[in-house]
Amino acid sequence: MNDAPARATIRLDKWLWQARFFRTRSLAARAVAAGGVRLNAERTDKPARAVAPGDVLTFAQGGRVRVVRVLAPGTRRGPPAEAARLYEDLAPPPA
Repeated sequence: MNDAPARATIRLDKWLWQARFFRTRSLAARAVAAGGVRLNAERTDKPARAVAPGDVLTFAQGGRVRVVRVLAPGTRRGPPAEAARLYEDLAPPPA
């Protein structure tokens, strides 16, 4: 019997939208489906792929590459300050 607590997960496209990386969930789903997102260094084209705290996402946004670690699954698309608590930015600052 496995007594380990289950990891809280959320759909990749929904998380990207809630974390305010994309203006709409359909834009997030389109970016994932086009193969523009890597989950833990593996390219994925499945918007429904589950992400959980500790996962690392890599994707292009606004002419730069974003690398973020998921800190929380989130429950809603809140204001930017709330969204920023869902991830840790691992990319170096732009030059």
